[in-house]
Amino acid sequence: MKISNFKIKNVKLAFVILIILAIVVLLLYYNFVFSTAFSRNNYANQMEEIAEENKSPIFSIQRIVLYNSANAVDNSENQSLSNVAISQYTDISIYLDNAQTISDLTDENTVKELYIDNISMTTKSENGQKLLNYKNPLNFGKYQDITKPENDRIDFNIVNTNEENENHNYDEPTFYTDCSNPISLGYLNKDLLTNYSVSDSSKSISFNGKVLQEANVNLDDINATLNFTIHIVNNLDQKFSYNMKIDIGLDGIYDGYTYRAKNTSGTDYQFFKELN
Repeated sequence: MKISNFKIKNVKLAFVILIILAIVVLLLYYNFVFSTAFSRNNYANQMEEIAEENKSPIFSIQRIVLYNSANAVDNSENQSLSNVAISQYTDISIYLDNAQTISDLTDENTVKELYIDNISMTTKSENGQKLLNYKNPLNFGKYQDITKPENDRIDFNIVNTNEENENHNYDEPTFYTDCSNPISLGYLNKDLLTNYSVSDSSKSISFNGKVLQEANVNLDDINATLNFTIHIVNNLDQKFSYNMKIDIGLDGIYDGYTYRAKNTSGTDYQFFKELN
């Protein structure tokens, strides 16, 4: 058998092709092997760093207070109670703890910036206009109309001194740098029932949670779940966040109002420190 000799006519071209193939193999190896392993290790290192940063929480939720009631507005002529709009409202106070890790006030556990976003409110019934915004704490437990926050974000003015405290307008979102006052919010399910007419036999109506029973409003339909994110920037420009979920719980509101306070503790109520 005669074996013919294999000859490369263009050695330079073949060398260039081999170099290109080698580069392609190296790129494939980097993308599928080295890059994946590097990303995995980098992710693991980040998780360790995040866990270390959040081992000793700077800010946490200390206490949550909820007040539930309702209100009726008579839109009929001559106040005849033939065209009544009914709304349900919840006042919320959220107290923060900034002394769990650091007992004294420092740049690390004082607030430079506070805002709330990612706001959502869900009920079984789509009736009514659902709103969540800041509420003047002096009006806690009183019905007050609420508007939608601009750009779906609530930005708080930070009070730093006693002089600012004395001169401040608390109709605007307000929070103390030392966390000594609660985050004050109001939820309103406005006009969840409209054109309600009071029966001729009673000709009276309650201006609190009892009106929901008088109007046969099903509490399961209007029992709301509130979700929002609280963001904090401290005076070291470190960022913290907490995803809040509140079930307002209307059991007992037929008696007029409900008041619930819950002291909180544990990792579920700690603010998450973000990596810069």
